[in-house]
Amino acid sequence: MAEARRAPRVKGGRDGAGCAYPSETVSPADHCVITCAVSGAVADKAQCPGIPYTPEEYAAEVRRARDAGAAMVHIHAREPSGRPTVSPDHYRAITQAILADVPDIIVNFSTGWVGLPMAERVGHITALRPEIGALNMGSMNYAKYSSGRKAFVFSFVFANPFEDIVFLLERMNEAGVKPECECFDVGHVESVWPLIDLGVIRAPVQFSLIHGVLGGISATASNLRHMASVVPEGSTWGVIAVSREQWRMVEAAASLGGNVRVGFEDNFYVPSGDMAPSNGELVEAAVAIVRSAGREVAEPDVARSILSLPPEPDRSALRAP
Repeated sequence: MAEARRAPRVKGGRDGAGCAYPSETVSPADHCVITCAVSGAVADKAQCPGIPYTPEEYAAEVRRARDAGAAMVHIHAREPSGRPTVSPDHYRAITQAILADVPDIIVNFSTGWVGLPMAERVGHITALRPEIGALNMGSMNYAKYSSGRKAFVFSFVFANPFEDIVFLLERMNEAGVKPECECFDVGHVESVWPLIDLGVIRAPVQFSLIHGVLGGISATASNLRHMASVVPEGSTWGVIAVSREQWRMVEAAASLGGNVRVGFEDNFYVPSGDMAPSNGELVEAAVAIVRSAGREVAEPDVARSILSLPPEPDRSALRAP
């Protein structure tokens, strides 16, 4: 059997854009970056009334999340009707409303979509140049199963071949956007090494380790520990977990030195089991867990240092009409 090739270990220093790696005074082990995914692209207000649709609602939700301790917002855009969209115009209107009220927040756009041409999946990123763009790192079955119904609620193949990943990375590089590698299983993390070798992604790499989606890795602390162990040295990682399993995974990530994501995209409920009235309550619960692990919650300026982002983001494309 051929020997598996591991992702190369990445040393400290500066990345290709000249951004400093995390320093000894701003350690990822001491500070936790909390991201809030405020809306997602699947659920609606009938399922969770707090999900934002309009730019004004997005701004209000991000304000609540920021006040509670979030340093970054992950955005799936919606039309005012609630319909998901990749339109740069809608992304611009939403982001402008957010930044008018929360100017220091780190902006992260999604590229996850099924059935769209690749240029459309990344068009809002190339047009608006957020600080971070999410990047799905591999193909997989993506499903939800109901044991009560003895049936799949939905099931499809989420295709992300290397050719598409490279295309998205090239467009992000041209726009000066840092990729966030979203990994649904261990092999997705290991898949980064040829991309580093090709020069389409630069160290240090930012990983989101996603747990609890059927077709990917299940949500257990031991799985997270293993997945984090194959992240290249010098890179950063955070956890994303779906539904109520989110909270035990936030606890695991906080204790292991990782970052965390919460928000209505992933889970509607606070640890008590009650539906959160806003994203702010979800962030508050994450903050309490992070602090109980003996760590500090990173403010946006500290988060930018940890994630190797420029200290002053270029908002010029987002401000354009």
